[in-house]
Formats: sequence, C-alpha cells, structure tokens
Amino acid sequence: MKQLYLIPLAFLFFACKNEVREKPLEGKVEREQITVVTKVPGKVAEIRVQEGEFVHAGDTLVILDIPEVDAKAEQAQGALQSAEAQYNMATKGATRGQLVQLQAKVDGLKEQYEFAEKSINRLKNLLRDSLVSQQQYDETYAKYQGAKNQYLAAQAEMEEARNGARYEQQVMALGQKERALGAVAEVKVAAREKYLIAPQDMSVETVNLNVGELATAGYAVINGYINNATYFRFTVPENRVGKLNRGSEVILRVPYLDNKEIKGRVVAMKALSSYANISTAYPDYDNQLTVFEVKVVPQDHAEVSDLLTKTLVVLQAP
Repeated sequence: MKQLYLIPLAFLFFACKNEVREKPLEGKVEREQITVVTKVPGKVAEIRVQEGEFVHAGDTLVILDIPEVDAKAEQAQGALQSAEAQYNMATKGATRGQLVQLQAKVDGLKEQYEFAEKSINRLKNLLRDSLVSQQQYDETYAKYQGAKNQYLAAQAEMEEARNGARYEQQVMALGQKERALGAVAEVKVAAREKYLIAPQDMSVETVNLNVGELATAGYAVINGYINNATYFRFTVPENRVGKLNRGSEVILRVPYLDNKEIKGRVVAMKALSSYANISTAYPDYDNQLTVFEVKVVPQDHAEVSDLLTKTLVVLQAP
C-alpha cells in the first residue's frame, strides 16, 4: 500500500521540479544627480545648507573666501582710471593753461614775422635804388623766412593742441581703455564665483568640504539630486525584453514599503555593453544573451519623492 502512495507523489515531485517559474524583473530606484563645482579656487568661508535639505534654484549654498579676487579688482580699477585719463587727454587735447601759453607763443612769433616782413619790403626798395648791398638784403630775407616758418609752426602746434592728439593715438588710447574695462568685467565675474548657487531645485546629498578647507577649481563641493527626477532602472535579458514596449504602462512594487504599487511608463530601452552594469541582484540568465537597460518613469512624481535611492523595485510582468 505504501508503494501505491509513493508513485503519485513521485510524479508530483518531478512535475514541480520541471516547472520553470519566471522570476520578476528586479531593478533599482534611481535619481538624476547634479554636482555644484567651483570655477575659482578659494577657501570655504560659510556653508549655508545641510545634507538632506531641499533647496530652490538661485539659493546660495556655499560662500568662498577669495582674497586674490579683491586684489585683482583694485588693480583693474586702477588700470581703468589710468586708461580713461589717457583717452581723455588724447581726445580733449591740451589743458587751458597750455592753450594760454601756446597762444602767447603764437602772438609773439606773429609780431616777429610781421616786423621781418616790413623790413624785407623796405629793403626791396633800397636794393632797387642800390642803397643797400645784396648781402644785407639776403641776411634780412633769411631772418624773414625763419620768422615766417616759426610762426606757421606755432599755429600748427596750437591747432593740434585744440583738436587733441592724432587719430592713431586716440585709437590706441581707446583700445587701452576698452582693455581695462574688460579686465574690470572679468574681475566682477570672478567675484560672483565666491557664491556657489543652486542651479535648479535639488536636494542636497553630500557636502564634501568643511569651513576653512580649500576648494580647488573644478572641485565638487555639493552633490545632490534633481527634484522630480526619480526613475526606475531595470536590466532585462533579450529573451524577456520583447514583453516590454516603449511607452507602455507598467505596475511597480516596492518591497521595503510592503510591496507598495506604483504606476509607471517605459520611456527608454537600450542595449548594455558590459555585465558590470547589470542591476539585478541575482541574474539567472545565460551570459551570452544581450542585456538591455529599461528606464521607467513614475506617472506621479510626488508619489515617489520619498523613495530611498538604490532600493529594490520589482516590475510586474505585463
């Protein structure tokens, strides 16, 4: 009789053993990360956020102490003042006192020129009547030409002083001024880098420096997660990926929250190139199969805002 009972039990055992139960697709809760880095090196003077805190775009996260920027600002401002003075002097010309001196010089040379002109005119008549020698006339004529040239030179000098420096000098002075303005603008940009600002709404994950520590250029001072950027990542072998379609709606379960159900939608599917990227805890498929990454986003981001990152999530089979 015992043998008669054992026969059906044996058939039942082997039938259950041969039945293959397909495991659910397991994945991870992920969030898009964001990093706030420095552009100018400086020491951390103040930290205004704490790990786990939610901040809005434009909030000040960290203040740096950059004394070199203040020194550069003074140098740039001094260079700008000097360049502006050079440009103004090139465009406006001589000062009022210089103009008065030049006008007196022109007036004096004018009188000398007019006197020399009268003298040469008188000598012309005397020379015609042979009352003076040719040598005396030539000497007076040379003095007349000298007085005339000095007077014309003084007039040109006066005109240049009134109109300013030559065009090329004005252009050169303007270039120096614009260069100084660029240096001042550059320093202002560097001064704004004292403040590390939240680029968008985010939750602070880690603060990598303490007050007094040096933040070099490009150092990741704050790491965080972007708000409303939670998604679910699954690695699916090619023999099961056919059941999923881009845009299809799926049901997710979160084991650590008593299998709480979440509605989601498949938004992306792509092949992975290495086994190290697999997120499934215990892969039970042939290593020769191509593995695909399936990205699922929740239909309601507010529903998943409190989920812990990297926790397990299960995708129910369609």
